[in-house]
Amino acid sequence: MRVDRSKAPEFNIPEDFELLPPEEFNLSNGAKFFYIPTPGIEAVKIEILCKGQRASLPLEQTLVPSFTLQMLLEGTRQKNAGEIAEFFDFYASEVHPILTFSHEGLSLLSTKKHLATVVELFISLFTQAIFPEDMLKKRQSQRKLSIRLEREKTASRAGQVFRKCLFGASHPYGAEVTESHVDKITRSQLIAYYELMLWQNLEIFVTGNFDAKELENLSIQFGYIPNRPISEPVLLPGINTLLAATEPREKSVQSSIRIGSWSIPKTHPDFIALSIFNTILGGYFGSRLIKNIREDKGHTYGIYSSLAEIGDSDYWVIAADVQKAFYPSVIKEIYHEIQLLTQVEIDKDELEVVRNYLIGQMLKQFSTSFDLSDRFKAVHHSGMDFDYYTEKLAYLKKFSSQDMLRIGQKYFSNPPFIEVVIG
Repeated sequence: MRVDRSKAPEFNIPEDFELLPPEEFNLSNGAKFFYIPTPGIEAVKIEILCKGQRASLPLEQTLVPSFTLQMLLEGTRQKNAGEIAEFFDFYASEVHPILTFSHEGLSLLSTKKHLATVVELFISLFTQAIFPEDMLKKRQSQRKLSIRLEREKTASRAGQVFRKCLFGASHPYGAEVTESHVDKITRSQLIAYYELMLWQNLEIFVTGNFDAKELENLSIQFGYIPNRPISEPVLLPGINTLLAATEPREKSVQSSIRIGSWSIPKTHPDFIALSIFNTILGGYFGSRLIKNIREDKGHTYGIYSSLAEIGDSDYWVIAADVQKAFYPSVIKEIYHEIQLLTQVEIDKDELEVVRNYLIGQMLKQFSTSFDLSDRFKAVHHSGMDFDYYTEKLAYLKKFSSQDMLRIGQKYFSNPPFIEVVIG
């Protein structure tokens, strides 16, 4: 049978798709264990997460969690940093720290063949890390260099200043990290955080091909990891939003722009509709902002809009690196495109392009078992389950231009928004 390659294959929207939830049970230490089977696949992914405690610390200790996690691989009671690295490398395994404003932990990527050998050292990182003083000094030197380099990049600086404007300079989510924060870190602080604050309310996510006995053995081993009770929530300082910030740089050839404001959580009834509106505005390569500012004006290589979250706070932000001379014009065009989407219904052709794109992207996110685990964590940590994706697919099939107009008017028609320009 000959294939006519002059015609694109027909795009079929599935009627529905079924997502089986992971197996779930509690370990002897009280940790929650989630298992997603991968029949016929010998790769194994393990993620052990706990609630992030960064916001519980004084601002001058804001880097303690990241340094603690990064230094878990710098030495245990049995092995030094070089031996640990060589061991995991020999067994084709990788260990990485996980650090967000909401969660902290470690991930292990390995093979079923070597897991029994690897997992013992992996678990020792949770109880036997020693935080060598010489490795801490090395990490501090590297981090200070990184801070200096990132500050020189207008894009990195714009993101940092935007969060500062959103939350305020005295808020843990808006505080600016400086070299002085690095200098104040001590080995005793890391040990205290490791022994008293880390590993609270553990959740373990395992993706692999295990039978019942193998899964039971893993559960027993992970039951030895400390699982501390969640500490009392800390009252965060009040949010002090600043609507504009500019940092001119004479030698810079580009300006980095951030425009945004507060948004809604994934649990909100309008969130799916808002995510579609965001896609139309600047969330994919055929978006309004791309067509206007990249394709028509040629002022930037890329501009995008996204919905984001930090801890329990949600916001939207438009980001672009543009030719310095044209940044006022770009800002004007951004507001113009927002205004159009809040006043004029999008036409049928654009609506269907976005619909097909979003359905395709959504289904693509479930192409592997590792993807399935990531998608589960995304809704689980928002207090939801896989029903969210079923509801999303149903909405993607039926949303209308009137729905987008309503969402735009509700969430994007009340400027001023926060504006940051660096460069």
